[in-house]
Amino acid sequence: MLDIKFVKENPELVKENIKRKFKDHKLPLVDEAIALYDAKKDANDKAGILRANRNKLSKEIGMLMGQGKKEEAEAIKAQVTAQADELKALEVQETELEAKLKDVMMKIPNIVDPSVPVGKDDSENVEVKQYGEKTEKNFEIPYHTDIMAKFDGIDKEAAGRVAGEGFYYLMGDIARLHSAVTAYARDFMIDKGFTYCIPPFMIRSNVVTGVMSFEEMDAMMYKIEGEDLYLVGTSEHSMIGKFIDTITPESKLPMTLTSYSPCFRKEKGAHGIEERGIYRIHQFEKQEMIVVCDPAESMEWFDKMWSYSVELFRSLDIPVRTLECCTGDLADLKVKSYDVEAWSPKQGKYFEVCSCSNLGDAQARRLGIRVKKEDGTKYFAHTLNNTVIAPPRMLIAFLENNLEFDGEKYSVKIPEALRPYMGGKSVIEEN
Repeated sequence: MLDIKFVKENPELVKENIKRKFKDHKLPLVDEAIALYDAKKDANDKAGILRANRNKLSKEIGMLMGQGKKEEAEAIKAQVTAQADELKALEVQETELEAKLKDVMMKIPNIVDPSVPVGKDDSENVEVKQYGEKTEKNFEIPYHTDIMAKFDGIDKEAAGRVAGEGFYYLMGDIARLHSAVTAYARDFMIDKGFTYCIPPFMIRSNVVTGVMSFEEMDAMMYKIEGEDLYLVGTSEHSMIGKFIDTITPESKLPMTLTSYSPCFRKEKGAHGIEERGIYRIHQFEKQEMIVVCDPAESMEWFDKMWSYSVELFRSLDIPVRTLECCTGDLADLKVKSYDVEAWSPKQGKYFEVCSCSNLGDAQARRLGIRVKKEDGTKYFAHTLNNTVIAPPRMLIAFLENNLEFDGEKYSVKIPEALRPYMGGKSVIEEN
């Protein structure tokens, strides 16, 4: 969320930013926000005058009563009572205008970093760099759920009976592999200096609206019936929420956390090969990283965070590339975002496995996450987040790139970095 004073002083800049994001339908929000702010300020000024006058008259009443001038005091009391009704009406108006202004301001997109390429949607995202040679196999790679089935590692049919579409059972070595990559990712981030955390898996509505746009919330979140609680769609939400309404000494920055959680999402379905299997599901597990930092350091942290994803995937022999999201593909709160995509030798293309985002002070402003300098002045922190790994997508990339076939049976090579988490195994063999 932008500062309304910034919007009022720079309306054309804010409108141009909206145009760069190809969201022209939001242009009227700028003038609407300024009008609401002016109306609120006018109500505040009038209410302030009435409050000052009430205090002045109250003193006069006390003096007159002390002098025994009861009739004069009663006349002023009547004046105070009349002004009290006017003040009450203004206070109601102030509250209503504040709520309307906040609603409008939360719909105005954050200012995109000048380095972000202009584009209408994800089809115009820009490849930054590829890491590792694309894996090529001399045999036909089965579909990912078929790979898992060869190791007795998945049961979607039973999950369908238990929970419906969008769920699965992982079994045996495949389930162990899932836990191994999650544990490896946890320790990888701890070694980078991040503090490990297991956060709440449910959050209140004020946290939800503090960390994401209304459009994202409606598309993603599951609400707990009868409760002011939502299941997390990603643990970054409860991780950022940890700092709601806090003032942190500047000396404690940056705050770097890595978290594990299950995630729950409404979204499901895509086109072609991604419509089947376990690409898009209602429940999955994830290791996440977040940073709360000084605004001057946020871009430096942005580069560190996506590079950690590249390093992790390459340590598991998975080729990846970085892709910069264009203006039209950025969610409203984001300043800049990179996707890290893994190579799929089955599909002959890259697909998203991590998303690294710098949100500037948008989340901090919504949630009241402030930093206190030594001189006592305060400012809003910058917040960033990035996926460490998110099975099952990460598992798909892992299995396809590490799959072997000797002409009779399939096996999966376990990279050296992962072997301690697999009981020392160097290979998983087909039953």
